Amino acid sequence: MDNLTHTAIGLFLSRAGLNKWTPLATPILLLAANAPDLDVVSAAGGSLTNLDLHRHLTHSIAAMPLMAALSAGLVRLIARKPIRWAGAIGAAMIGVATHLLLDYTNVYGIRLLLPFSARWLRLDLTSVIDVWIWAALLIAIAAPFLGRLVASEITSGGAKARAHGRGFAWFALLFVLFYNGGRAVLHRRAVATLESRIYQDETPVRVVAAPDAVNPWRWRGIVETSGFFAVADVDLLSEFDPSRASILHKPDADPVIDAARRDPTFARFLNFAELPLWHVSPAPEPEGAKVVELEDMRFGFTTRAIVTNRLQVVDPVFQFGAPRPR
Repeated sequence: MDNLTHTAIGLFLSRAGLNKWTPLATPILLLAANAPDLDVVSAAGGSLTNLDLHRHLTHSIAAMPLMAALSAGLVRLIARKPIRWAGAIGAAMIGVATHLLLDYTNVYGIRLLLPFSARWLRLDLTSVIDVWIWAALLIAIAAPFLGRLVASEITSGGAKARAHGRGFAWFALLFVLFYNGGRAVLHRRAVATLESRIYQDETPVRVVAAPDAVNPWRWRGIVETSGFFAVADVDLLSEFDPSRASILHKPDADPVIDAARRDPTFARFLNFAELPLWHVSPAPEPEGAKVVELEDMRFGFTTRAIVTNRLQVVDPVFQFGAPRPR
């Protein structure tokens, strides 16, 4: 998820009661809820390095104790005030765990089992930014502030204001939990809809349903068959028509594709791309060369190069992108 969501969850964890575990619990939780995103520094190494290292070891279960200890230790060092280490580490572990769980729910995924397995895990329930989660978090942040204003006009309401903050914190945390539960039900329905159809006389080999950024009943369906990919929107409130899907054919076997697979840039990209689609076209120069492009059907990320008639891969380039319009 985005860092605004992670930060708000850390705040609400503190307000919900973890602030009693240790002094400085709130800053510790705010930091711990964002700590796995320390891997953002990988962007300095370029887009392909960022692809390799984003949501890498810092997002694994194995690194949770280290992320928690770093969060508590950094706050202790900066604040120069005592903390209860057991409570601080425990609260920070919960903060880090919420980060991993939220990232697991969305479309980008997470390598939770590193260093033992580099497999990407994802639930495809939400986009990286979810407007409904944002709305609930905004309510939970604004409501206690408004409650304090009203209480100050009526009477001395400090205790009531604190109770308001705790209540809305629980509201926000439970909303995210049940919202993702509802999204899971809708996602299963979208996948079942895509799997139950025939696409140009071919049955699905693999199906992905990616969430719409706003509408929980609308999903972007990607269906892989033996010969092509079919891309179509699925609206769970209306009948799905597979004949309206956009068809993207897979290329025939070609030695230039095999050559590209052996190139380090393409190989690194293939470690990420769950639904890779190859494109091959003639290159204007040199003579007999071809342009080879590998597209990730989920996100539109691409790796592109020229492959000569001697099967030499020239100037491979990776770039982030957006899924092609349907």
